[in-house]
Amino acid sequence: MGLLNYVPLVLALLLLAPVVLSPVSRTAYRTVTRVALQVFGTYVQASGRRRSKRSDHLRAAHVGETYRLYASKTWMYAALAAVAGSVLGVYLVGLVLAVLSVSPETLRGTLPARLGFLSNVLAVPTLSAGELFVLLLFSSATVGLLGGATTYWLRWETLSHRGSARARRIDASLARTVAFVFALSRSGMAFPEIMRTLARNRDVYGEAAEEVAVGVKAMDLFGLDVLTAIRQMSRQSPSEKFEEFGENLASVLQSGQSLPGYLREQYERYQRDAKAEQEAFLELLATLAEGYVSLFVVGPLLFITILVVVGLMGVADTLSFLQLMTYLLVPLGNVGFVVYLDSITESLRISRDERAPVESGSHDVRRASDPDAGRAVGDGGVATNAERLAAFDRFRSVRSALADPLRTVRERPVAVLYLTIPLAALFVLVRLGPEVAAGTATLASADDAVAQAALFVLATFAAVRELKRRRLAAIEAAVPDLLDRLASVNEAGMTVVESFGRVADSDLGVLNAELGRTWRDIEWGTDAATALRRLEDRIDTPTVTRVVTLVTNAMHASGDIGSVLRIAADEAQASRRLKRQRRQEMMTYLVIIYLSFFVFLFIVASLSGILVPALENLPSADAAGSGPVGLGGVGDVGAVDIDAYTLVFFHTALVQALFSGLVAGKMGEGSAKDGAKHATVMFAVAYVVFLALDHFVHP
Repeated sequence: MGLLNYVPLVLALLLLAPVVLSPVSRTAYRTVTRVALQVFGTYVQASGRRRSKRSDHLRAAHVGETYRLYASKTWMYAALAAVAGSVLGVYLVGLVLAVLSVSPETLRGTLPARLGFLSNVLAVPTLSAGELFVLLLFSSATVGLLGGATTYWLRWETLSHRGSARARRIDASLARTVAFVFALSRSGMAFPEIMRTLARNRDVYGEAAEEVAVGVKAMDLFGLDVLTAIRQMSRQSPSEKFEEFGENLASVLQSGQSLPGYLREQYERYQRDAKAEQEAFLELLATLAEGYVSLFVVGPLLFITILVVVGLMGVADTLSFLQLMTYLLVPLGNVGFVVYLDSITESLRISRDERAPVESGSHDVRRASDPDAGRAVGDGGVATNAERLAAFDRFRSVRSALADPLRTVRERPVAVLYLTIPLAALFVLVRLGPEVAAGTATLASADDAVAQAALFVLATFAAVRELKRRRLAAIEAAVPDLLDRLASVNEAGMTVVESFGRVADSDLGVLNAELGRTWRDIEWGTDAATALRRLEDRIDTPTVTRVVTLVTNAMHASGDIGSVLRIAADEAQASRRLKRQRRQEMMTYLVIIYLSFFVFLFIVASLSGILVPALENLPSADAAGSGPVGLGGVGDVGAVDIDAYTLVFFHTALVQALFSGLVAGKMGEGSAKDGAKHATVMFAVAYVVFLALDHFVHP
């Protein structure tokens, strides 16, 4: 009979199973789609202002479903959530009644004497059958309606949010996209082909190129002319800036005006806009840095101080609250702050995994993420060959990693964690082995081993990451000079290959070795485009990727690419200036985060090294032989677990060091991974400070 009570709950969960499985199961997706259309398809609004607005949101978010299908599924999800919520509401009330079904006498015996009056308030009275039925009905209806309404609202609100997020990404990538179009137009390439080239490289140029891909599909699949396709893609874009650019571009193409002149003007305008937007973004980061210090450093510090004083005086047991803050609230708050920073940082991320393997003789710059890649072959073995190549690439990466582990770690710093984390775990096990075997292992005894192991993992990763960052920064700093020299030699009348041969002998710092390898590829018979793409694959930075994509496509249009190289150099230099400005502006707030952490550490260490020993020397109530003894006689200090408080101080300092470092890296350099070096420094300082306290205060 006990199991039968849970049958409705199991049925409610089974109703939600197809919805949960539809993103990963084609069968579940088809089932949900078919049922939604059959049940709710006829009730979906056929026209009206709301449908028009929501249809725009669908197009803006690039959702691959029609309005009728998406709306039908929304109604179905809401109905299922309402039914499941109704059932869960009954069980929720039952759980609450079971927990609170305590007699007033029991509550009076549990609560302190001064709070005894709450026993009659907190106790749940005995309910009649009718009252219980009304309560369950009300709970079922409330939770069900709330679940259905929330699901319906979230489906449409999430759609709007995705469209707004795409609009921000389009605006962020528009300057470099226009630079790409401008450069290819100067090389003599026809504009429809420029659009197709940009669409094939949309993983390099971001969301603005995704919008151009919409126009390309309109031309290639539906036979629209270029002007109609441009106007259609601009009207459907969620970005007002891109819409304006597309409408003006169509007008320029229709009127026969100078396209390069218009694109140059737009490129310079978007560069100014990008600078202004970065200044606004830096102001936002400055505000967030001040808020972070106030909310996540000063706030916990004040709260901890109050709890410690109250707890150590024996007035109340505040240890559990301190542990909750140290092990849950502070980490969750910092993680949420980093996630929020990541959501407002619209930076282009290009990884090695998104690139197609370089093949000799290829004249088309395709990417593995391009859905159109590989469809030009007419035989039926394309899919099979693609799968074989993908499997070969996976095994090749493993083989190359094992053959040259140092290079793998240098290029992918995360790979060092595969070695250091097992070593750290082994170190902890060896250190704690005797205590575990003797049954004397405690959390306090494991502190030193775990802290040292964590510091080892952080330090090794930070060192490798910093070496790669500095190398790539030096390479990106040399790219504009390389492009200027290539442009000068090409404009002097040399071919592209001759230009590379001349520049390869010049002094470009850290780029010399990579250019030497590129020139050897060309000398051994590799065409210049493939040699450049191999250079891109070795260096693996966004700036080099955009430059190589631009130059290789321009080379197919014309051998005179001097003007294209100048544009690429200007774009690379502008991106570098923006990064340098952000780094300089955020240095002040990086120092503030460090200072706030050291203040935090000083106060926590003072509590542990000064206040705790002072209170520890006070006599307890038993030793005094009379009433409670403490500061002012307000509590029994001897009953306080002072060692537990000291341990929490130590853990609080380490947790704050770790997360302050990650936040500093995210704010200062745009990545929490770059915060590993800051976390290492803060973690080491906190650990050394508490080691010194333990040595001098508790010798």
